[in-house]
Amino acid sequence: MITVDNSANVIAFIQARVSSSRLPGKVLMPILAKPMLQHQIERVQLSRMIDKLVVVTSTEPSDDQLIKLLKKINVEFYRGSIDNVLDRFYQAACYFQAKHIVRLTGDCPVIDAKVIDDAINFHLKGGFDYTSNTLEPTFPDGLDVEVLQFSTLENAWKNAKLQSELEHVTSYIYKHPELFSLGNFKCDKDLSGFRWTVDEMDDFKKIFEIYKALYPQNQNFSLSDILNLFKKNPEIRLLNKDIRRNEGYQKSIEKDNI
Repeated sequence: MITVDNSANVIAFIQARVSSSRLPGKVLMPILAKPMLQHQIERVQLSRMIDKLVVVTSTEPSDDQLIKLLKKINVEFYRGSIDNVLDRFYQAACYFQAKHIVRLTGDCPVIDAKVIDDAINFHLKGGFDYTSNTLEPTFPDGLDVEVLQFSTLENAWKNAKLQSELEHVTSYIYKHPELFSLGNFKCDKDLSGFRWTVDEMDDFKKIFEIYKALYPQNQNFSLSDILNLFKKNPEIRLLNKDIRRNEGYQKSIEKDNI
């Protein structure tokens, strides 16, 4: 671990592990000679509002290879529970003394730094306990951003009990609007029908085609660049058309009921 910078107020935590249930090893799958997660990290590092970037992963031996990558590219990390991801985030936030936490997941390799910064600004100006652009989805699936105060995360850590609440870090928070002030960050137009996250091989194929078309000319391609690409090449958009949004969370809810 690298020494904590006490001046950091907004810390982005990317949640990532190698042992994904639906597409194992996806975070390390290569896109144009770089692991998928490295591409995402480089895009998050373009943010002007984030003071520090940390990858939160597990203590499982399978994630040792992920740690090798992070050390190679000089990115800070924290290792914690494989199943209790809420505890993993809370312990990381304590260790790095975060005041505001930006939660990102490691399956979003086309995340847009401007969307991140706009969400952070919305959160800080509104003084919300928790802010997200997924409470009422209007952004493409894969541009998900959550911003929360440390005290909000601590409250969830102390009170969450269901397996879905431990596995999905912020679900306790947005399930209790009577306890927390929630900021709903929305896009100017509804783009929620687009899917740019990676859970299945068809998702990865789509992301690979996006990178192949855009990255060589502009490594920092934006949301609008992807939309323009789809206008010219609509077949790319359709590569993962049969996959539902938030399938992983729905499976956790089913476990709660059992």
